[in-house]
Amino acid sequence: MTDQEERRESAEAEPASSQTGVARRRLWRAVRLVIGAAVVVVGLLFVFDRAFLEWLLRSLFPATKEVVYPRASLPQLLGAHLVLVGVSSVAAAAVGIPLGIFVTRRSGRDFLPLVQDLSSLAQTFPPVAVLALAVPALGFGFKPAVAALFLYSILPVINNTISGLRSVPALVLDASRGMGMTPIQTLFYSELPLAARVIAAGVRTSVVINVGTATVGAVAGAGGLGVAIVGGLVRDNTAFVLEGAVTAALLALSVDWLLARVERLFYSPQRERSAHR
Repeated sequence: MTDQEERRESAEAEPASSQTGVARRRLWRAVRLVIGAAVVVVGLLFVFDRAFLEWLLRSLFPATKEVVYPRASLPQLLGAHLVLVGVSSVAAAAVGIPLGIFVTRRSGRDFLPLVQDLSSLAQTFPPVAVLALAVPALGFGFKPAVAALFLYSILPVINNTISGLRSVPALVLDASRGMGMTPIQTLFYSELPLAARVIAAGVRTSVVINVGTATVGAVAGAGGLGVAIVGGLVRDNTAFVLEGAVTAALLALSVDWLLARVERLFYSPQRERSAHR
């Protein structure tokens, strides 16, 4: 076989292999879509259809007399859980992002080690310990739970804000100053747009942490999905525990998926470079 014939055969084989790869990717995308849709349907039925929830838990725990938590419906517990997560996450972002911006400015760089040490120290304390310390000062209920979640979730926001702003190329900053931009204009028109994706990843991590950690709020009487979990532990009822734990896990997966899609809306230099290759 001549070299010309070999090149012709390899050229004919390349489109076939490329088509096979495209077909496999499409098949895998379709499978993922079907699995995702099935999980969404089952999750919605689990949370909002009490008859389906009772049937499922009864199938898993036939010997248990009461399988659904009776003192509050699952949508009510989920709503209270979302309020806890939402308030604490917004507070963490509202404080963490400006704080991360401040310590990367010339006037705040001296405070950078202090801020990083304090935020790291806040996350080393277990949320239950923070609740125990906050209850005497703030009382039982919503406030100590939000305080514990805020302290526990602010570290990813601060760290990612600092990392995102530090990753902005020096050439971009020099070009911004060369165009006559003020420091504030450089921050809002050059630095934050480039760092937004990294900052959004920190907020995403913070929110997902809060979704799981907010279950301990039930110990302080803050409500949420932890109420069913704690009730199941007290009464030795695994069905109650599963009811709250599975819902919290589904919520964490849903929030993570949603925020991952939001994160992709921001500019990514790596994605821009790969698109031009």
